[in-house]
Amino acid sequence: MPDKRKHRGQHPSDPTLFSSAQMPKLSLAVYDLSWLLSKGYSEKACVKLVGDRYRLKQRQRMAIQRVVCTEIQKLNRQDKALHIHEIKDRKLLIDGLNLLITIESALSKGLIFEGLDGTYRDLASVHGTYKKVEETPLAMQIIGETLDDLGTGTVTWLLDKPVSNSGRIKVMLCELAQAKGWDWEAELVNNPDTILMHSVVPIVSSDSLILDHTECWFNLPKYLIDTYIPDAEILRFI
Repeated sequence: MPDKRKHRGQHPSDPTLFSSAQMPKLSLAVYDLSWLLSKGYSEKACVKLVGDRYRLKQRQRMAIQRVVCTEIQKLNRQDKALHIHEIKDRKLLIDGLNLLITIESALSKGLIFEGLDGTYRDLASVHGTYKKVEETPLAMQIIGETLDDLGTGTVTWLLDKPVSNSGRIKVMLCELAQAKGWDWEAELVNNPDTILMHSVVPIVSSDSLILDHTECWFNLPKYLIDTYIPDAEILRFI
């Protein structure tokens, strides 16, 4: 069945699963999961244990898994995070679909979850095909204007080559950059994660594995959403 979604908004069950009545339970689940992970237990086993204990639905389990990290991971990521004045005139390497989908979700009132490490994440997924939505052009525009205001150097977007429609996104990004005079490049690569993890250039991503291994990063989604999308639906568990 073709994907006919026009927005990257909330799942029909989200208002119930993440209602104010659910938040105390979810906050406890986040605390327990973080504690277990800090002891070195398997993430998969911990998510099942905590999810079963609190009788969480699948999307609730996905949410707590995406926001948690150990205290060591949090401190490591925060130590490598660049302040806003540190990215002026510097090149940036962007985890393209990761950033774009997060901003699309924020613009369309999809739920945004603040991780324990201070990053913003969503529950949207690609599953091999990227689906352009009505917010896509606006998301690109806001990202571009933000980076231009911050005075960054060359911005290189890394897009997942195996994901269908990523080539169309590359064309949109390049055409927008040419029209606006932005110093952008866009590349289709088989595995952006590997490049981002080993980059000596500051990167933009909210992927946990990438943040644990990269040399330095800028928390662009949080800065952008807090500054330019004040009505975004942000949930904080702890």
